[in-house]
Amino acid sequence: MLSSSLETHVRDIDLNLLVAFTQVYRDRKVSLAAENLGLSQPTVSAALGRLRRILNDELFVRTASGMQPTPLADQIAQPVSRALQSIRDTLTGQMMFDAASVIRQFRLAMTDIGEFHFLPQLMATLESSAPGISISTVRGTAVNLKFEMEAGNIDFALGYLPDLVTDFHRRTLFSQRYVCLFRQGHPMDQAGAGLDVFAQSEHAAVISAGTGHGRVEEIMERSGVRRQVRLRVPHYVALADVLEGSNLIATVPEVFAIRSVKHFNLRYCPHPIDLPQIDIGLYWHTRFHRDPANRWLRSLLADQFRHVLLHKAGILD
Repeated sequence: MLSSSLETHVRDIDLNLLVAFTQVYRDRKVSLAAENLGLSQPTVSAALGRLRRILNDELFVRTASGMQPTPLADQIAQPVSRALQSIRDTLTGQMMFDAASVIRQFRLAMTDIGEFHFLPQLMATLESSAPGISISTVRGTAVNLKFEMEAGNIDFALGYLPDLVTDFHRRTLFSQRYVCLFRQGHPMDQAGAGLDVFAQSEHAAVISAGTGHGRVEEIMERSGVRRQVRLRVPHYVALADVLEGSNLIATVPEVFAIRSVKHFNLRYCPHPIDLPQIDIGLYWHTRFHRDPANRWLRSLLADQFRHVLLHKAGILD
């Protein structure tokens, strides 16, 4: 057990002294140790001097064959070396992320369309390359997104989220356009059908404030075109089923329409109202901008969108 006076000195010890000690123990020459550490010889000698005073031991004795360790130096060399390596491993681990071996859950804020179209490919990729990674999704409109992302409770948000500006980073993934979706044989399914038929039809509307869908709804409201909205829903889950069995039409992202016509007796056409394209982004908080895990997943997400862009653009908001 260390004496109380020695404990006092150890509390103030500089790790650089231990680094110098370990290198001299390995090289048995102060000059060679200094060269390997990229330091001057006087700096290494001074470090040894300070450590000698703290431990009250010579540590090394100069001989014709080099610096020979004292019994105390032999006793502490291996534990000190292991301790320094543990510190290096800990600090290095903060700069690296081994997706193939780590076990971790990421939380993503996205809409139901994002889940339908994006998660299958993402999960297939994770299954083969990162089997320890799990994903949990949450609706961005159901939580205080700014607070939850700042706290680290949500790792990423995907969609049209103009409120996430200060303290957030954004990577634009793609732009989406909106179209009209309806059953086969609907009056909108006729050549020349336009704004008049659109206005006379009954509508289903997806109401999701603060998202791209919400913005499109606001633009249509301001356009002056009066719609007969018969159904309002907060998501797209059952929308294709409803449209197939009714005379309702809906304003939806084009790729949702593309997917829907493959599985339902539906059609779609360009929207009669001049609607802007909506930029869909990947958002993360600046606190985690340099976090290796964050960097890995956002790179993977961007790669996923590059692969599905032509077929699935617009599916996340």
